Amino acid sequence: MKSYKPYTKSRRHMTTVTFRGKLTASEPHKSLTTGGKRGVGRSSNGRISVRHKGGGHKRLFRDVDFTYEKKIPARVETVEYDPSRSGFIGLLVYRDGSRRYALLPQSVTVGSTIEAGEHVPATPGNRMPLSAMPIGAFIYNVEIKPGQGGKLGRAAGTHIEIIARDQGYADLKMPSSEVRRVLETCYATLGEVSNEEHHLRTIGKAGRSRWLGIRPTVRGTAMNPVDHPHGGGEGRQGRGLRRAKSLWGKPTGKGQKTRRPKKYSNYLIVSRRKVGKRKKG
Repeated sequence: MKSYKPYTKSRRHMTTVTFRGKLTASEPHKSLTTGGKRGVGRSSNGRISVRHKGGGHKRLFRDVDFTYEKKIPARVETVEYDPSRSGFIGLLVYRDGSRRYALLPQSVTVGSTIEAGEHVPATPGNRMPLSAMPIGAFIYNVEIKPGQGGKLGRAAGTHIEIIARDQGYADLKMPSSEVRRVLETCYATLGEVSNEEHHLRTIGKAGRSRWLGIRPTVRGTAMNPVDHPHGGGEGRQGRGLRRAKSLWGKPTGKGQKTRRPKKYSNYLIVSRRKVGKRKKG
């Protein structure tokens, strides 16, 4: 981690991840980049669907391959930064000369070889079906449906653990402590996502959040009753409700169940994630 001299109040506690010695290229591969306007929390009709998002620095989109359709060996040519994700990406050069970006795991550097297929070695960075992976292995970039591309475990420093296999399914322990069943024919990548120090950074000031595209969050208790269920009262008051609610009256906060009772994937959840305050011991 990189810290700064406290020449201003906001700089006193600011920390960032140092990229020196980790990244090997400062400019992306031009043919794998595109421009465009980001959604910034808006739906297709232009209305806000996710609050507290918008603005931020202009980004150049990198076309990252999450499917690994090419089943031939590739060499890691560069390790690069991607502004659209927390983990590092690498430029892979395949034996046929084509190049693609991929999300890199820890311990994989320039010159490493990455393969995808059913009969490849069980080394970090290689991609294979869950049926070919050993029990207890750490994986990331896991498919939910075969051939769909990786959807689970893509944030920096995260991993998913294979704890069991039975009746064509693999039981996976998520970073949230949830245990979920996934078809054995789904592909995943061995290892843990790179840039493991990402969660240790300290934003330090409000302006840096705005650079990242994060807009301010206002507490519900600071609003009026017409704007939020927690609003109102003379001075600083409690919420006056037994359970915390969101802006739309739905349960929220620690210890509240927010999953839909009739969600289509409920039969795949072996153990729900643990919510609320963690008890010591």
